Amino acid sequence: MIDGIKWDQALRFRLIEIVALWEGRLTTNHLCTAFRIGRQQASRDINRYQDLFDQAPLELDRSLKGYKPSVAFKPRFSQGTANEYLTLLHQQNEMVETFDFLKLGHAESEVVKVPERSISPIIVRTLIQAAREQRRVDIDYISLSTPQLRGRNLVPHTLVSDGFRWHVRAYCEEKGDYLDFVLSRFRNTPDLLDKSEHGREQDLDWNAYTDIEMIPNPYLTSNQQTIVAEDYGMNDSAMRITSRHALVKYVVNRLNICLDEEKLRAVPEEHQLTVRQLETINQHMIARA
Repeated sequence: MIDGIKWDQALRFRLIEIVALWEGRLTTNHLCTAFRIGRQQASRDINRYQDLFDQAPLELDRSLKGYKPSVAFKPRFSQGTANEYLTLLHQQNEMVETFDFLKLGHAESEVVKVPERSISPIIVRTLIQAAREQRRVDIDYISLSTPQLRGRNLVPHTLVSDGFRWHVRAYCEEKGDYLDFVLSRFRNTPDLLDKSEHGREQDLDWNAYTDIEMIPNPYLTSNQQTIVAEDYGMNDSAMRITSRHALVKYVVNRLNICLDEEKLRAVPEEHQLTVRQLETINQHMIARA
């Protein structure tokens, strides 16, 4: 980070870089909304950011009605990683504020860090623009079920974190259905195409909800079930979680909920959670892409 910059302004510069790099379009409204500042202050921040460098890292694109990264762009107040942008999206959804510049270290703590998945900025930018404008995108994708690189015509509508990795929810023209695609498995430079009739509103599994009634494994002892129930703050040994149909499988996997009766019975200590409506939830566990 450049010396002499106050921490609050550095935070705004950080947002400028993250939005410009990963969305490909920065406006004063981004700063106004995030920091509750006026448009004039936001404009001054963008100009101040530009003046810090010999070559302006942003260029005004009137067709976008905003700024986009120039050839001289290089992150100085951010890390330039996909996880940084995607985490920002998650924090926005959860209404979490970050205090990167406050040294809160009164209690010892440690966070397990795992390698970040490789995701290209141009891929994220194109998917976001396509989702914003409900447009088709021609993009190369590879998967474990189809290990050969293949082009897909998709209509993306939402980025989704399952707690471990990021996906994009999109209509797949080849399959004629809405599916989830892992961001790190897209390849090459995508092509933005025309508008599509297949938007978020037509995704039935996205717009429908179901209740997951989570309970302790009934094959645990009574005392063990009480411990598990208290771990998760259950009432009457149950917890109801509302989820979109499309996201049920991620909730189940993230909480390590076991839906296999034999495993629940054979090793209950390893499978501490299950659900009351096994048959209903199993219907939403089919992975397709």
